[in-house]
Amino acid sequence: MVQRRIPKIADLAPLMKFKAPELNARKRRLEAALTIHDLRTIAKRRTPKAAFEYTDGAAESEISLARARQAFEDIEFHPAILRDVSAVSTGWDVLGAPVALPFGIAPTGFTRMMQTEGETAGAHAAAKVGIPFSLSTMGTTSIEDVQAANPAGRNWFQLYMWKDRDRSMALVDRAAKAGFDTLLVTVDVPIAGARLRDKRNGFSIPPALTVGTVLNALPRPEWWINFLTTEPLAFASLDRWSGTIGDLLDTMFDPTVTFEDLAWITAQWPGKIVVKGVQTVADATRLAELGVDGIILSNHGGRQLDRAPIPFHLLPRVVREVGTDLEVHLDTGIMSGADIVAAVALGARFTLVGRAYLYGLMAGGEAGVDRAIEILSGQISRTMRLLGVNSLEELEPGHVTQLARLTPIDRSAGIPATT
Repeated sequence: MVQRRIPKIADLAPLMKFKAPELNARKRRLEAALTIHDLRTIAKRRTPKAAFEYTDGAAESEISLARARQAFEDIEFHPAILRDVSAVSTGWDVLGAPVALPFGIAPTGFTRMMQTEGETAGAHAAAKVGIPFSLSTMGTTSIEDVQAANPAGRNWFQLYMWKDRDRSMALVDRAAKAGFDTLLVTVDVPIAGARLRDKRNGFSIPPALTVGTVLNALPRPEWWINFLTTEPLAFASLDRWSGTIGDLLDTMFDPTVTFEDLAWITAQWPGKIVVKGVQTVADATRLAELGVDGIILSNHGGRQLDRAPIPFHLLPRVVREVGTDLEVHLDTGIMSGADIVAAVALGARFTLVGRAYLYGLMAGGEAGVDRAIEILSGQISRTMRLLGVNSLEELEPGHVTQLARLTPIDRSAGIPATT
């Protein structure tokens, strides 16, 4: 039978220690975010619908994005036991220079529309931890201002080839003069994808004030105060734009770009060349023959062709074919450090995160980007330790199994293929 007694004060004292309340609301909400999905929840609450859904959405039925994320969930890790993992190194060389983590910040468009600190916040955050920051042609901070925000770090410039070739190469020249070390040439945009959320929201630059947008803004006064009291949106590539996003993209994307154009760009860029948007083994092989420094397996975050190939599924085959000729990088669907570890294990030299960074930005500006990087970094280190590895070099395909959910059909027999 349980013996009961009146508790003593000395016994209760250790149980009565309360944590001091955090009075800084931004710090409080960011500390409560334990995953990128948590940051997304905060971002959705704090950002007007049209701006949030520009980041969150994808093309048409958004199947490509859903499949990319599912592919990372459909993996099985194979940990080794009884390894000394007291010290773990999460960095190595990428494109000839060191990085502290195997991911960088992807180029994103209209970033100051998401949160007023925009690319400056991302560049500062990247500089603090020693990872590259990528500026988009459609970014909302100038090439020179990004360089000023990250003067000693690695800045990459992402290029869309415009119909106006001279204007495109003027941007490339500016990036080179500003010390950007890598050019990301995006090749999966002959035209803009059908981003239906943006069409339904009437997303435009500048935002169109309607009854709906006003009502949506009422619970988000901080976003509107920041937007209305800071400099009007300017772009890395042009000063101003008044119209819909689709109209802007259609004026910029060039459906006539070919491999010959890529060779022409490569001849004029003094740094590293990486081609972004590769989605087949054949194209990866051709780019290796062209002599580029790297490729990014990407379906543009699901924002171009819906039902496009899943980059993470494509990764092992591409690495087998061209992994010794150039660096293979990866984006699309990454929402955790475990996703990044799996990609490295299967041969990716580097990964880029776009939405994950923007969720942090929308949740809390530069501090939110810091938190997103902190979450991913912690997950990478923890996953490596649990796998029993001390460095990225120790990760190998045997650590990961890609589980099959979508199986190609053998067209000749009408049954699921076995290879």
